[in-house]
Amino acid sequence: MRVIFAGTPDFARVALVQLHAAGFEIPLVLTQPDRPAGRGLKLQASAVKQWAESQQIPVVQPRSLRLDGKYPEDAAAARDAMQAAQADAMVVAAYGLILPQWVLDLPRLGCFNIHASLLPRWRGAAPIHRAIQAGDRETGITLMQMDAGLDTGDMLLVEKLGVQDTDTTGTLHDRLAALGGQMVVQALNLAGSSQLHPVRQPAQGVSYAHKIEKAEAAVDWTQPVAVVDRHIRAMTPFPGASTQLGPDTLKLWHCEIDSCSRPPDVREGQILSANADGVRVVCRDGVLVLTELQRAGGKRLGSADFLRGFALAPGMAFGK
Repeated sequence: MRVIFAGTPDFARVALVQLHAAGFEIPLVLTQPDRPAGRGLKLQASAVKQWAESQQIPVVQPRSLRLDGKYPEDAAAARDAMQAAQADAMVVAAYGLILPQWVLDLPRLGCFNIHASLLPRWRGAAPIHRAIQAGDRETGITLMQMDAGLDTGDMLLVEKLGVQDTDTTGTLHDRLAALGGQMVVQALNLAGSSQLHPVRQPAQGVSYAHKIEKAEAAVDWTQPVAVVDRHIRAMTPFPGASTQLGPDTLKLWHCEIDSCSRPPDVREGQILSANADGVRVVCRDGVLVLTELQRAGGKRLGSADFLRGFALAPGMAFGK
């Protein structure tokens, strides 16, 4: 079976690697254009592009796929490449561009999307972040037959995955990416023998996982301790939860909920203690222990190493 692949970040790369290992012929890969990244803001290829080029798989990077849009020349070039690929199916994973109807109609078996949630919950751009933020106890992968809507297509395969109390977006991402790769291989094998049975998504339970904005990184210490804990884990590794201490911005990478109750007459955000075991901070209804921190321009450090170079003391208070 010939399969066009469209994806951009590491989540998508994992699926592409598994498709290749399973023996599917991949004549073409679509991915987002190279973007500035890092401190030097040098152009950097996506994880998908880097791997595809290492395997000598042709790559196209249109800025749009709309033939009547802002970049019709990009869309036309992509259409020519896709038509020449003569693919049986197209697999899409965290690609980042909307697929117009001409793309959906092109492959014989249609377009399959790997979505990191149990649809219809968390349609949209950031399902892993939002599941942790909301305190969901389970998530999973939905393999979907794509249509013109936003994650509204019929479900082909669904697998659930538990969310652990210690999960960050990073750790949950890795487990979901591996599961998605396994499931898309299974789905394509079933599709090749007409054994897939599409199921319409329920009309109830729809929610949207809006894109994570950098402004969301700031911790609100007036929230309950469980909410603050989930916020920090949801923002790890991107964009990274942050808090202010005077003029300094600190990033918070790892935390634990303290078993002790909140002391009376202490305001939210105040530091109770700071030592090698962590920085204990007051929230609305409890205490959170910060065990890995980073100052602007510095490295991620455990609390013991961090406190050697940055003074934190009881009575100091973080901002929102």
